[in-house]
Amino acid sequence: MTDAITATGLVKRFGGVTALDGLDLAVPEGTVFGLLGPNGAGKTTAVRILTTLLRPDAGRATVAGLDVVRDAARLRARIGASGQYAAVDDHLTGAENLEMVGRLYHLGARRSRERARELLERFDLTDAADRPVGGWSGGMRRRLDLAGALVASPPVLFLDEPTTGLDPRARTGLWVVIAELVAEGATVLLTTQYMEEADRLAGRIAVVDQGRVIAGGTADELKDQVGGDRVELSVTGRADLEAATRVLAPLAVEDIQVDAAALRMTVPVTGGAAALAEALGRLAAERIAVRDAGLRRPTLDDVFLTLTGQGAGPIEETVR
Repeated sequence: MTDAITATGLVKRFGGVTALDGLDLAVPEGTVFGLLGPNGAGKTTAVRILTTLLRPDAGRATVAGLDVVRDAARLRARIGASGQYAAVDDHLTGAENLEMVGRLYHLGARRSRERARELLERFDLTDAADRPVGGWSGGMRRRLDLAGALVASPPVLFLDEPTTGLDPRARTGLWVVIAELVAEGATVLLTTQYMEEADRLAGRIAVVDQGRVIAGGTADELKDQVGGDRVELSVTGRADLEAATRVLAPLAVEDIQVDAAALRMTVPVTGGAAALAEALGRLAAERIAVRDAGLRRPTLDDVFLTLTGQGAGPIEETVR
């Protein structure tokens, strides 16, 4: 399978801050590739280089077979991008926004109008097409922004936090659109802070920290790297939480994660159902009241926490 996006040894510095420190990527054609990492990891910097908005200080990258520095002008006609914030003109209508994008891509007036109407229908925005965007909801604006990235039917799309700020229904709707685009042959590089989003959409994932890829593979392969099962339980009071942590410590193969506010804890174990039974037996022997308990395998949240030492934050940095 041919790679639609490649990056080798990308380096980018901002003064004394190194945003990318030898980043390597290979994104196969016709796939969704997830780029995950904590705030400040360099994800947005990487996207800006790959979309020709920044020049790397070192290294090389290609998109759709074109060098992002040497062939930047030609490359811009073959990519689409949607950032963390909807890049739309509030004073124009939805149709006018998309027609303007079409004209910038040199599609011509007639084709730009046709393409605008096609995309407004696809994103269920037809009823609002002739209203100024300034009065639209946040979810509608995000859909329009993604539609703008598709005006020229680019073979490669860069979606940087595309569902940030959307309600669950709107987010699910965008997931459907992204899946349809890939089914039609597009390649999507997706940065996201929503682990469920990456798990559902991305065929392969790279975890970035401090400007480097520290792990990569399918979601299942990354979960296998973390390994083990998790006993997850909640108790009825703070005293019970502290007691449960002490009682279950001998079963834990890694640090126990405690959410004091929710009175919940997660205990990494080996042995599957037998470990759950053992945990419940120990708690019962100490008369610790358990509200609920269950056994689960690692999630991408666990992978993220294990690999980076921190949880997924809400938004990527603005300066990198």
